[in-house]
Amino acid sequence: MFRSHHRAVWAPKSEPPTSTTSKEPDDDPHDHPEKVWHLPPEWTQNTWGAQSPIDVQVMPALPDFIRTAGEHGIRTGLSTWFRQDRDDTRLRISNPDDLGRIWLDTLRQLDMAGVMDHVIYLDLCNEWPLHRWAPFLYGSTDEPEMKRSSERNRQWTADSIGIVKAEYPDLPVTFSVCNQYDDLAEEHVSSLDFLEPHLWMANSSGFYDKVGYHFEPFDPIGYDNVVANAKREYLDKQEHYDNQLWAGIEKLAQWSRDTGKPLVTTECWAIVDYKDWPGLDWDWVNDLNARAVERAAATGRWAGIATSNFAGPQFRGAWRDVAHHQRLTGIIHDAALDADLRDGAVFG
Repeated sequence: MFRSHHRAVWAPKSEPPTSTTSKEPDDDPHDHPEKVWHLPPEWTQNTWGAQSPIDVQVMPALPDFIRTAGEHGIRTGLSTWFRQDRDDTRLRISNPDDLGRIWLDTLRQLDMAGVMDHVIYLDLCNEWPLHRWAPFLYGSTDEPEMKRSSERNRQWTADSIGIVKAEYPDLPVTFSVCNQYDDLAEEHVSSLDFLEPHLWMANSSGFYDKVGYHFEPFDPIGYDNVVANAKREYLDKQEHYDNQLWAGIEKLAQWSRDTGKPLVTTECWAIVDYKDWPGLDWDWVNDLNARAVERAAATGRWAGIATSNFAGPQFRGAWRDVAHHQRLTGIIHDAALDADLRDGAVFG
């Protein structure tokens, strides 16, 4: 939710960049924007997206969604997982220019559909530069993750953003991130209009190791361990785990102060993955999320704040307490941004 303009924003993991540029003109995805893409499952255990093979047709569904959201006063943030399709088209991205042109083609299609006024920002790649979402950066999953403090990262981010901004200069653009937070001072962020870090207690404290969850995409053992252990482990050491999250929030707030760029966080605060099974407790998750929202809002550095990692409609348990979400929305809307961010507002 963007507190500076009192608008609710859902940033879906949309699929447009799955249609990447091709070297063969008769197979160029952008010559066929209504092509149907066949995607194998990324996982069967997590509830982020389909858990079985699925066919995806981006156009005209994407502009239709954005238009409908706009009719309800909601502006849309664009982002993507570079999902594998049947031909693994994403691996044709060979340089920053390819990445920029993919999004430029997508924005042009949205522009022709007349919905760009409803787009509030663009995140060129979710949780950059993870192997899972940006495999085109790497020869194999064994190759070390690219450092965002490296010259290679500076080139990828600056050049790809430059292509988009040349045609859409007023659209706020960034790359969202979820790790390498010990090297923030060395990271290249001059080309980013805002910072979009994802932050969770569970990822910054050793919590998942204690619980026995290791992001097993096709094995239920990880979630079984979460159900058996997560709430008890958290409550047994609540002060320790809370303090780890508070330290992470302050580190990101200081990053914003040092760079002069606003923060937007769309994935956060307590735990990354949770099932919406019958009888599973959401009270401790919602409680920690609420206190994290209060802390982040009070820093004056967050222009956009999600209330949790579970804003999707599939997480019915997280939404049962309507008053909880209304209270947090009020906190986000009422919190003041620091003067430097108000004076140079990114989200106009």
